[in-house]
Amino acid sequence: MNRAQNRYDGSTANGSARQHQMEDGMDIVTLLVQLVSGALGGNVAGSLLKNISLGTLGNSLAGIVGGGLAGQVLTSALNLPATVGGASGALDPMAIITQLVTGGVGGGTLMAIIGMLRSAMAK
Repeated sequence: MNRAQNRYDGSTANGSARQHQMEDGMDIVTLLVQLVSGALGGNVAGSLLKNISLGTLGNSLAGIVGGGLAGQVLTSALNLPATVGGASGALDPMAIITQLVTGGVGGGTLMAIIGMLRSAMAK
């Protein structure tokens, strides 16, 4: 099989694209779960801390960035389950819960930090 055919069937020189993702410890489903939970965490924190809220769009953007960063950092640092889809492609409930919590906490935390910095600079 030549290189052009590899590009279309999803395989790489070292094996399938799915195996390559699993070796890196990252897949798109895990990242999406972290980003969505980060956006939710940012908005929840914004609704609870109205004095430092950035508005719906600002809370969402800060939450998305915080969820993605915190999810990746905490997963690596604490050796948490990194992939939502296991080797068989099945969804692992513990990994989903872990990614939801790390993404949500990270999103809320970054939104709060940015909100506090913004309100301190406005004074």
